[in-house]
Amino acid sequence: MSTKRDLYEILGVSRTASEEEIKKAYRKLAMKYHPDRNPDSKEAEEKFKEVKYAYEILCESDKRDAYDRYGHAGVDAAAAGGMGAGAGGFADAFGDIFGEIFGGGRQRGAQMYRGADLKYSMEITLEQAATGFDTEIRVPSWDNCDTCHGTGAKPGTHPKTCHTCGGTGAVRMQQGFFSVQQTCPTCHGTGKVIPDPCTACDGVGKVRRNKTLQVKIPAGIDDGMRIRSSGNGEPGVNGGPSGDLYVEIHIKPHPIFQRDGDDLHCELTIPFTTAALGGELEVPTLGGRGEISIPEGTQSGKVFRLRGKGIRGVRSSYPGDLYCHVVLETPVRLNDRQKQMLRDFEASLSEGGDKHSPQSKSWTDRVKEFFS
Repeated sequence: MSTKRDLYEILGVSRTASEEEIKKAYRKLAMKYHPDRNPDSKEAEEKFKEVKYAYEILCESDKRDAYDRYGHAGVDAAAAGGMGAGAGGFADAFGDIFGEIFGGGRQRGAQMYRGADLKYSMEITLEQAATGFDTEIRVPSWDNCDTCHGTGAKPGTHPKTCHTCGGTGAVRMQQGFFSVQQTCPTCHGTGKVIPDPCTACDGVGKVRRNKTLQVKIPAGIDDGMRIRSSGNGEPGVNGGPSGDLYVEIHIKPHPIFQRDGDDLHCELTIPFTTAALGGELEVPTLGGRGEISIPEGTQSGKVFRLRGKGIRGVRSSYPGDLYCHVVLETPVRLNDRQKQMLRDFEASLSEGGDKHSPQSKSWTDRVKEFFS
């Protein structure tokens, strides 16, 4: 392929998309651009080839890993020598649709289905997100029934071939010129029926249990990001692969910091005397304590930046910064002596003219101009 477009962009999925999401997107686009539906469109033909190529790379875990790590350079050589090998994935993903629409599918045994993906929500602190950690989670799982050993049949009996579909798991219905294949209504696609179900699992062959999984939370993970635990979702049907478990991260609100990507923000409350006279202030950071020099005459809303005191994201080479937003604190509950001292102080400022309060002078002038 000469194209160098991003394969995820071609299919319209995110880089964290599951196999089922990739397959679903591929089916939709392939139906849209298939040459049988666009017989005179060269553009549709090219898009169909592009979509098919993207799916053949992303549907195989080895090729997808290589593409994620090295881009097109990681898969071009393999794709050039193995385009034929991807035909199986193409047929598996799309053959059922065209088989049902055009009646061209081949008869086969009970179909295998991939298990559904599961989601697990985990709430962590900002400090844990910054440093990363290892933890354990307990999730529901399906295990083979100890009584029937996964057959679903009562001990001493066995499942029998479905008489409706002959064990194929599917039946064909003739509708005019079209032959439509559907899941067998008797065995629901398994190709087997169980005359005497196991009483321990009600014929399912599996029982629900909780299992403990080890999860590694990478340093710098952000709110809403997901971690995939391959094969720990719902089990497949008829020997199909299990789905995946996605651990979705939610970060608790922090009493001091607000996160914005790799940067952190906090309010720095200071007394008006420090703002007027200047001084050194100690400020908190995720890594410990820091210091800020407050210059004389600092105004409310001033922002001080501490480089490298933010968070290093999972895809970042350097940590972000910490931004401290100055908020002046007005003294309250003053006694008579303190109030008088402030009045005397205000009077002394007035004697000095506008030089002590340039912002107030500017504001007063703008108000006068507005009303005039």
